[in-house]
Amino acid sequence: MYDPTVARLTYRALLGRRRALVLGALPLLLIVISVAVRGLTGADDQTASDVLGGLALATMVPIIGVIAGTGAIGPEIDDGSVVYLLSKPLKRPTIIFTKLIVAIAVTMVFSALPTLIAGLILNGNGQQIAVAYTVAALVASIAYAALFLLLGTVSRHAVVFGLVYALVWEALFGSLVPGARTLSVQQWSLAVAHKVAGGQLVTSDVGLTTATVLLVAVTVLATWYAGQKLRSLTLAGEE
Repeated sequence: MYDPTVARLTYRALLGRRRALVLGALPLLLIVISVAVRGLTGADDQTASDVLGGLALATMVPIIGVIAGTGAIGPEIDDGSVVYLLSKPLKRPTIIFTKLIVAIAVTMVFSALPTLIAGLILNGNGQQIAVAYTVAALVASIAYAALFLLLGTVSRHAVVFGLVYALVWEALFGSLVPGARTLSVQQWSLAVAHKVAGGQLVTSDVGLTTATVLLVAVTVLATWYAGQKLRSLTLAGEE
């Protein structure tokens, strides 16, 4: 299910000079803001939770997921170079699964690691806040990568749709509209973070069991459907 050649080509595409600069901008901003906040307010648990929840998990993680998930396959479909990949004796689910693994890895490195560093800067992991949000970022990275890889497979405007989901649905409706929170990857990952941290600083509107089921279901279904769409794309090209 994993092809090293496809993985190497995907890593090269995602970590090219221009895209790497974009991927690194938000984590750097998070760390700079964390240093500034720590200098101004000192080590405060509530402030650390607000910064990590509002900036890292609600904004940085989904945006990086958009860049990594859509970038893993979208550009190849847009410029037609995916035809060369599909001409190889590789199963379509293998291509999708390999690209998903790469997208997850890139999203985790550029989101979870900076989240941990920012949390340690903000309050030294007091009340397990840094670790809790890092685990949330890791969990969210998997679901976001699968969702946005699917978007990259089915739409030529995947980045636009992905950003609308990340910035409008997750950041705006997901924080303001109670019903929308149940259908939010952010809230699902916060349920996991709440379990890690305990207490009341990290909360979620979704129970842990429900969140776990939805995270797994969304990841599996998005990956499966992306494989089906890639198969149909191949058939259309052959016709």
